[in-house]
Amino acid sequence: MPILTERSARTVTAPSGPWMPIVRESYGGAWQQNVEVNQTAVLAYHAVFACMTLIASDISKLRVKLVAQDDNGIWSETTKTAYSPVLRKPNPFQTRIQFWETYFLSKLSRGNTYVLKRRDGRGLVTGLYVLDPGRVQPLIADDGSIFYDLQCDNISGITGGVVVPAREIIHDRWNCLFHPLIGISPLYANGLAATQGLNIQGNSANLFGNQSRPGGILVAPGAIDAGSAQELKDNWHQNYGGKNAGKVAVLGSGMKYETVAITPDDAQLIEQLKWTAEVVCSTFHVPPYKLGIGNLPTSSNVESLNLEYYTQALQSLIEAAELCLDEGLGIGEGFALGTEFDLDGLLRMDTKALIEAEAIGTKAGIKKINEARRRLDLGPVEGGDTPYLQQQNYSLEALAKRDASDDPFASSGSTTSATAPAAPANDNPAAEQQARATIALFEKEFREALNA
Repeated sequence: MPILTERSARTVTAPSGPWMPIVRESYGGAWQQNVEVNQTAVLAYHAVFACMTLIASDISKLRVKLVAQDDNGIWSETTKTAYSPVLRKPNPFQTRIQFWETYFLSKLSRGNTYVLKRRDGRGLVTGLYVLDPGRVQPLIADDGSIFYDLQCDNISGITGGVVVPAREIIHDRWNCLFHPLIGISPLYANGLAATQGLNIQGNSANLFGNQSRPGGILVAPGAIDAGSAQELKDNWHQNYGGKNAGKVAVLGSGMKYETVAITPDDAQLIEQLKWTAEVVCSTFHVPPYKLGIGNLPTSSNVESLNLEYYTQALQSLIEAAELCLDEGLGIGEGFALGTEFDLDGLLRMDTKALIEAEAIGTKAGIKKINEARRRLDLGPVEGGDTPYLQQQNYSLEALAKRDASDDPFASSGSTTSATAPAAPANDNPAAEQQARATIALFEKEFREALNA
């Protein structure tokens, strides 16, 4: 792995020192009071966890194809290159699904994905390792060159701090609101809502842990001294708090218990919790029904629902990953090779709709029979590599000649009609004579069978 020498590394500096962490204030002035959104804690909020894992798992299940462009400009899958092995097995300890899950979880949670490339003696990329975003620091040299400061990461083979040039790193980032090299996670926008949701859940857990009894106060009819108040408080906590909640309390001297905490019903707990989850879904662009929030759309077309989900939440992530992978493997712009995620695994229709769609394509002459069979995971058949149309279909050129004639609607039996296409040349008269003899014999046997 090429690295900078110690002397040259000293010349690489950030424009204004290390990047400051971007935090989201829970309220105005919260940062000054050391109150901020805990980006690690909010990952435990169910809507955040569900959105991130749903997106990462849906993309990672798609197979990455290596495609080549033919002379007609059509891209089709190929495996006859040295780049296919790294797509099937990115590194020794991860499958391709595990690799892409890590890839997109890093981008969703931190806004940045850093992938270290390993090369063989020919300079070809033979290994890809997703790095911990907290251990990577982008750097900019005085001449504008970009480098990356990598801290120790043993699983990726980095045993000490090194500085590598940008060509050795695949850096996929999004939501670059403050700097083109620094991506921002959706947690920046939904962290406050997620924190509120966690607080609601925590408050609900405390309430139900107290047998659904909200907090309150003991009210005495007259004045009591501080010592008596403390004794009453300690006695109440000891006998009726925690695991003793729900026991019968006997109050004397005219004292009574009054509830002061807001009940879940008054706080509209369910509505508030649903609202926080919807805010999280909106920042990840995931339809809420995908997480079981709200009602499922009335449309029963699974393909249209998946298409909506793809265009809103997945397409930009997939397209960005394909471009980064092309550039990282050195097969980007100007090469006849590229990478594509196989979207059939995501947008696959139900069996009936799929067969109907393929049948329409083959009958219209758009697709070959074997292309349709391949989509259905069926093997090729003889003669299936040619598009077919009905015999009565005429070309536009033949129809134009017909319309240009003096009588476009002349009888088809006329020898001068322009509507009848020219009969094909008979290249085998003997075969035609034999076919006619066979048909005549069949007709004779058929008549004899009828008269018997």
